[in-house]
Amino acid sequence: MTWSLDAKLDAARAALAERDGVVVAFSGGVDSSVVAALAHDALGDDAVACTARSETLPAEELDDAARVADEIGIRHETVTFSELDNPDFVANDDDRCYHCRTMRLGRMYDVARDLGYGTVCDGTNASDPGEGHRPGLRAVEELEVFSPLLAHDLTKADVREAAERYGLSVADKPSMACLSSRIPTGLEVTEERLTRVEKAERLLRTWGFSQFRVRDHDGLARIEVAPDELDAALDREFVRAAREHLSDVGFDHVTLDLHGYETGSVSPESEESEPVVEDVFEQEYPVNED
Repeated sequence: MTWSLDAKLDAARAALAERDGVVVAFSGGVDSSVVAALAHDALGDDAVACTARSETLPAEELDDAARVADEIGIRHETVTFSELDNPDFVANDDDRCYHCRTMRLGRMYDVARDLGYGTVCDGTNASDPGEGHRPGLRAVEELEVFSPLLAHDLTKADVREAAERYGLSVADKPSMACLSSRIPTGLEVTEERLTRVEKAERLLRTWGFSQFRVRDHDGLARIEVAPDELDAALDREFVRAAREHLSDVGFDHVTLDLHGYETGSVSPESEESEPVVEDVFEQEYPVNED
């Protein structure tokens, strides 16, 4: 039996309404925003959106989360912690996302306990389990987090349509993984690397790019943009700005990846976690002139 989107959303709301109250792990992305909207529909003031503030969350994403929570009308809280306190996370092995998600969701349970609620929800959707290396999903399962989108078979396409129905400004927002995803597996996650990636990506956001990453290969910045934005990345004014700005924030070399943006291109499931020279455009971008 194939359920309509209306039926899936109604089932998700009904399941949430059975809870005494929920804390939604809220990034302000489209998935967690739809969960927050459903929870607010179902529980009103007994639904709380909570954003974890840490070194891996860009400041702009925290601002966006607050704005979207206001759109929904849901109460919004923040908690602060540091993944860098966990040596397993810093080591950046294949399970980095597992360690991160475990800490992050653990803080959500702290908030839920303080409120007297027994449920933490997240935005895992029905498309996520089949998308490559996702160790963070193991943390969701182990901690018994309720994933209403997954439980009621809402795919990524369903979620975006639901966001449009709610009139959410993030309905078309591209996926935005945490900053540590820009550091190749095996290279330690440090505050210095996270900071320079955040500052580098702020430049691309300022220049109007919508789907992008700046990967940090131990001092070499590899810029990825969506294929339809490649011409803008090759603009000489942007080339100059990227070279100067990324040099100022601590990169030794700046390159543009001709393959374009690719999810998880430095993860263990990627075919090429380290770019080969032939795959990277560097002629216009060198920081050092010699």
